[in-house]
Amino acid sequence: MAHFIPCHTTHDATQIAALYFREVVRLHGIPSSMVSDRDTKFLSHFWLTLWRKMGTQLKFSTSSHPQADGQTEVTNGTLGTLLRALIKKNVKQWEDLMPHAEFAYNRTPHKTTGHSLFEVVYGLNPATPLDLRVLDTTQKFNSNAADHATQIKSLHEQVTHRITKMSDTVKARVDKHCRDTKFSPGDLVWIHLPKERFPTKRRSKLQPCSDGPFKILEQVNANAYKVDLPGSFGVSATFYVSDLQQYYDRDESLPSLRANFLQAGEDVKYEHVISMHNTMQHVNTVTWINRVVILYDGLSIT
Repeated sequence: MAHFIPCHTTHDATQIAALYFREVVRLHGIPSSMVSDRDTKFLSHFWLTLWRKMGTQLKFSTSSHPQADGQTEVTNGTLGTLLRALIKKNVKQWEDLMPHAEFAYNRTPHKTTGHSLFEVVYGLNPATPLDLRVLDTTQKFNSNAADHATQIKSLHEQVTHRITKMSDTVKARVDKHCRDTKFSPGDLVWIHLPKERFPTKRRSKLQPCSDGPFKILEQVNANAYKVDLPGSFGVSATFYVSDLQQYYDRDESLPSLRANFLQAGEDVKYEHVISMHNTMQHVNTVTWINRVVILYDGLSIT
């Protein structure tokens, strides 16, 4: 279930913790784990000590990595859409409209589960103003607690199955475009500089979109590495693997992509030229390619 809580950017870790206990813990209890970004508030000694004492496992996501906490990213986008639809021209009333946005979000069925968050947590949807009507008092209502518990359990199993199925589908779709890249401590890499994470480094479109080389310090998990990043960058030194690229020294020769490519210093004699004609291959409106076919001793190159 989602809770939208207004707060100030000037709040420190102590104030954020008090707000969390007042708005979330009193409704759902102490969480077993918590996913957050790497803001200084969540990396402070007070915040880490507090939740360590509570027995809560803290998990920190990586910037620009929706696989770690994509649900929160989608929820933030949906909240922005809801507020724009509710606020319109009254921009200063956004704080008063947050409860309405929260109710609408939790009451709406989700595409993945097919149920609203109220149904998943409580087993039923709360009444809306459209549902309020005078009840017929001539009939008595009775519900069997055992049947109700079975219905809720069946609903949770159905939701879990749908979430797992949707996650597997999305994972299979994303894995088609992922590259399996591994780095070791001490390797030199280039880092990608996305504009939303490095606004001072990407003020102009003509500024470089990458920087380096930087040394790999350690592997955080299977998809993230910690880089020896200077403090002047002002961001977390943990990067997702897609934002890292192997650094090659200019003096080193790059590996060839051709399997039968000749090594340096290797002497190959050709027997004769099969054909050498002026066949022009049209590539686009301004480029033409002239093809020459040559037969070497044990090697054919086109």
